Parts: sequence; structure tokens; C-alpha cells
Amino acid sequence: MADTVTTERLAPETTIGRVQLTVSDRERSLAFYERALGLTATHEPDGTVLLGGAARWPPLLSLTADPAAPPRNPRDTGLYHFAILVPTRIDLAAALVRLARAGWRLDGAADHLVSEALYLSDPDGNGIEIYRDRPRGEWPHDRDGGLQMATLALDVDALVGELSQADATALVDAPMPAGTRVGHVHLQVSELEQTERFYNAVIGFDVMVRAYPGALFVAAGGYHHHLGLNTWQSRGGHAAAPGSVGLRAFELRLPDQGSLDALLARIQAAGLAADPAPGGATLIRDPSGNGLLLTL
Repeated sequence: MADTVTTERLAPETTIGRVQLTVSDRERSLAFYERALGLTATHEPDGTVLLGGAARWPPLLSLTADPAAPPRNPRDTGLYHFAILVPTRIDLAAALVRLARAGWRLDGAADHLVSEALYLSDPDGNGIEIYRDRPRGEWPHDRDGGLQMATLALDVDALVGELSQADATALVDAPMPAGTRVGHVHLQVSELEQTERFYNAVIGFDVMVRAYPGALFVAAGGYHHHLGLNTWQSRGGHAAAPGSVGLRAFELRLPDQGSLDALLARIQAAGLAADPAPGGATLIRDPSGNGLLLTL
């Protein structure tokens, strides 16, 4: 990658869109995503499965099943987790009860000051976060104005206490609500310096948090993070073998054609490869081989 530096930033309305995954067993994955997570499936003619909330569109996930897909080495670069953002704290409580009723165990739960989060893995080991944001006016900042995040214990009892019995029955039996979306994606990368140059100087994300050793959090529009980037297991690692279980690519959605064209121009100026992808998207890869689909 050329040492191109730009002061251009991503449009504040930039968001993360659909996350594309390879799974090893379609029916097993569908049973998990529909029953334990409350997502609704739409089967595509090409064999992929789209998964969304009550509104179905836009979908949050796209699953491609391949029984021969090799498992991903956890030290490879790739997906750490994708994060499903629900609209309210009550919706997060319903997600927790839904998981419990499905008999699915959490990997963890945390209060990050800016958000509250549940962590788990799908049957193939793909990491998942389900979270709700606190209002931006409640996000803490240090004396220099920098955003503060932390990993504190989540008061699970207080979270479940958001639900009355009637609420629990209605919400847990229903799909994830309209307005549910992918809030961020957290990636395993091989190192941070070149990764920061790519996502900050070329793509145009702002660095939001550096306080976590071995990790970096970047975003557009002042959000706490659209991408997490860490080397906790993957320092010096390589991209997973093509076709492996795990992340295929994720969408970076620009709000308008002008914003997309400006980003594509920065990518060209940096000498990065960009390939056409289905639906009019453009596929690029970060220095660790993680795929981004640039689209509207």
C-alpha cells in the first residue's frame, strides 16, 4: 500500500451493512440463528440464506453453507465477532431471555460505558455480540475530550428486570425487532500500524479509542466504533485459507454516490486492488486480508 495520507473522512452517515459468513452446516446454523437469536430467514436462489429481524430487509447476515469448509484457525486473521445492535435495553433483555430459553450459553457479558453487551458464538465458532447503545449524551469522555470505553461486569439481573412476564412472552417469542442492525464488526488483524494507516488514512475512519492494549477502535460520525481491530490472538497471523468457515466479507455502506466515489478515488490513489462484486459493490481487502464490500 502506498504511503498515501488524506485528511478526507468518511461521511458521518456511513454504516456497517450485511455480514457474509461461511458455515459448515446450513440446517444447524438456521436452527441457531432463528431459534436462539430470533432472526428470520429468506432463502435465495443461489443457495445463500439471508437473515434479518422482523422487517427482514435489509438483512443482517448472509450465510453460505459448505460442508467441506475447513474450520478457521483461531490465530488466523478474520472475524473476532460481528455485533447486532438492538434498539432498546428491553430488546437486549429479550435477547438474553431468548438465548436462555434456547439453552444457548453466553461467552460473556459486559458494560462498556457506551453500551451493554452479550457475547456468544454460533455453532461454527463465529463470534457474536448483541448490544444496545446508551444515549450519546451519556457516553463518558476524558478531560481532553477523548471517548472512554471499558469492560466492566454487566448487571444481568438488572437487565432481565427490564422485562415484565408479559413483555418477556411477547418479545421473546417474536423476531428481533425492526430497527435491529449490524452496529459494528470486530476483526482479528496481524498488526496495528499498517492496519491503522489503511482504515484511518485511506478509508477515512476516525480513531476513537486506543486504550485497549493490542487493539484499536475506529468509526465515522463520532460513533464509538464501527470497527474493532485487535491482535490478541492473531499477531503476525495470516489470512484464513479461502473457503474456510468464518468471514467472507462485510459491507461498508456509504450514504450517497458522491461519498462512495470519493472513497473509491482514495483507494485508487493508494494503489489498492478493487474488484467488482455482485449488486454493484466493490470488494477490497485490508492488509490482513479481511474483505470489505463498498456499497450504497
